[in-house]
Amino acid sequence: MSIRIATIDDVRDAAEVIHRRLSPAPLIRSYALERELGLSGDRRVWIKDYGWTPVGSFKVLGALNWVARNASRIGDRPIAAHSSGNFASGISFAGRTFGKRVIVVMPDTAPEVKFNLTRSFGAEVRTYDIARDHETGDRDRLTREIVETENAVQASPYDDADVIAGNGVGGLEIVEELKRQGRAVSHFVCQVSGGGLMAGHALAIADGFPNARIIAVEPEGADDFKRSLAAGARTRLDHPSSICDGLLSYDVGEHNWPILHRLVRSAVAVPDLETRRAMKWFETVHGLRTEPSGAIAAAPLLSRAVPLDDGDGDIVVILSGRNVDPGRFREWVCGV
Repeated sequence: MSIRIATIDDVRDAAEVIHRRLSPAPLIRSYALERELGLSGDRRVWIKDYGWTPVGSFKVLGALNWVARNASRIGDRPIAAHSSGNFASGISFAGRTFGKRVIVVMPDTAPEVKFNLTRSFGAEVRTYDIARDHETGDRDRLTREIVETENAVQASPYDDADVIAGNGVGGLEIVEELKRQGRAVSHFVCQVSGGGLMAGHALAIADGFPNARIIAVEPEGADDFKRSLAAGARTRLDHPSSICDGLLSYDVGEHNWPILHRLVRSAVAVPDLETRRAMKWFETVHGLRTEPSGAIAAAPLLSRAVPLDDGDGDIVVILSGRNVDPGRFREWVCGV
């Protein structure tokens, strides 16, 4: 069965949908990270902070575009989705925006802030035991049951061309703002899991800055994309593990892989300890409380795991979300 692969034209079309309903997340120059990295000349570091969206993460972009593009197909039927938490609140927000009922399947260990955000926009939440999901397949089973018993239309949190295109609108915003300032980009550093965030942004960055080095970052215990790059084919992990709850997909999506394989030059697998240090750095230096999945893209820069001397442009880092329970945040940043 053939699949539709998102293109830069799809991203541009999605921008019309997104910008009618959502203000761009800020692109902030980090003078502190420039000093930390010891950059020479006029090179700058920019952080795209999706913590400022109404759901506290980038996921609302893809969700809004998906619901808009599928509104007639959905009609009066509910939307079903599974999510570790951020797409849950994103699709809930999108459902409320377009007047659609939403039912989401979330792991029982999801942060309370993600449960609360999802319910606050009107979605119904059902949970499963994530610790045994690799054995039981309950996440997918429960989602299928909703589709079958409630005649729901299923939305993928990442493996869908409309979701990828919506996410890519954030990348377009980066390109347009930096071009307006007359800047060039040498390195773009972004999280990867299922691939919806990175695939959409890679389309925009590669189109706007063809010479930029696009670098994927994922947890050491959930490095399916790094393994996929090495193998030249999608590689599945049966039991991904990390404090980065938003980066624990079993493999990269079918719609995402062709884009990532073509545009992403390298992948870095980060130990959770380095992610915790990045979380502490964001709080100490910028006063931002970030979730692990949000902070991880900065970790290999802070640990010098990404060489930056192979270019003379600016560096862009994605802060993908800030939805973390205060108690867990304090536990993770304490002592690092």
